[in-house]
Amino acid sequence: MPLQTPPLRGIHDERGAKFTEFGGWDMPVEFDSIQAEHEAVRDAVGIFDVSHMGQIHVTGPDATTLMQRLTSNDVTRLGVGDSQYAVLTDEDGIIVDDTVIYRLPDEDDEPTYLFVPNAGTDEETHERWINYRNEFDLEATVDNRTDEYAMFAVQGPDATELVAAVADESVTDLNRFQAMTATIDGVECWTARTGYTGEDGFELIAPWEDAERIWSQFECQPCGLGARDTLRIEAGLLLSGQDFDHESNPRTPYEAGIGFTVALDTEFVGRDALERAREDGSEEELVGFQLIDRGVPRHGYDITNTDDRVIGTVTSGTMSPTLDRPIGLGYVPSEYAEPGTTLQVVVRGRSKKARVEPTPFIDTV
Repeated sequence: MPLQTPPLRGIHDERGAKFTEFGGWDMPVEFDSIQAEHEAVRDAVGIFDVSHMGQIHVTGPDATTLMQRLTSNDVTRLGVGDSQYAVLTDEDGIIVDDTVIYRLPDEDDEPTYLFVPNAGTDEETHERWINYRNEFDLEATVDNRTDEYAMFAVQGPDATELVAAVADESVTDLNRFQAMTATIDGVECWTARTGYTGEDGFELIAPWEDAERIWSQFECQPCGLGARDTLRIEAGLLLSGQDFDHESNPRTPYEAGIGFTVALDTEFVGRDALERAREDGSEEELVGFQLIDRGVPRHGYDITNTDDRVIGTVTSGTMSPTLDRPIGLGYVPSEYAEPGTTLQVVVRGRSKKARVEPTPFIDTV
């Protein structure tokens, strides 16, 4: 099956980007170098093409009910222009995916939402929404608009200044997780103060056919998925399919350290199981760690205690460009989760000393 391509695949190729398969998409992994792109975002500003992320549009009289039943956070708290981080769970409270939900301006006086499932999951998620709507006879229109929109992330301490310079409307007063429609070079873009780097910044959603027009307005370092990964690990942010996976690494939000996304005073699929999970406590927890010995932790490496007994697995790891030290995330039994606890990570057959660290590893906005 051929890979899906973002609208600017040719533009990125001309710029000299290297590409990788991710979630069924052919995406730029780096333009210049992961180090240079990472530093640009931490020190100034960079722009990412994240058009591989899904776009599901929901509107109608029962749109709020439908969104509430299938996501873990309290959707009713969202006013127009608000957004929230949430997870999708199954009946057992296991994470299926994580997402950001945006409350759009009403359409035909009906509540309207856009939410962003992870790359390659849009069709499955769209079907999930349709099936639930039909089963419970809810009145809502659910459209998969992934192929209709491009999505760019402008991230870094200078991101606000850069976006403000090209937008006709003022975006500087937006708080984190607030959004509005802003016009850039005559194109209306849904402009949200959100991101996946730990830095201040904006995510812009624009019509697919206007992608090049919007991208060309930002004279800054283009960044690929490689830098996006190192940045999000430093910020302690999770990657679906890696830090949790419904099939290969099933986790509850409490195990994954994102229990704040769970509003137990609402009704959603998996709510009862998660109430029991919270009462029972988690036997394992996702922790951050840094290696004390030389080596780089990678996804799938064993985590052991100091007696060389395997107690967990690395889910994400990298050599932190900002901190210049190897860091990672992984699940360990709760008795090993206290910051300062000594662990070991098996790197290429050799045990390397590690220490549990609080996350995020860096100061974030």
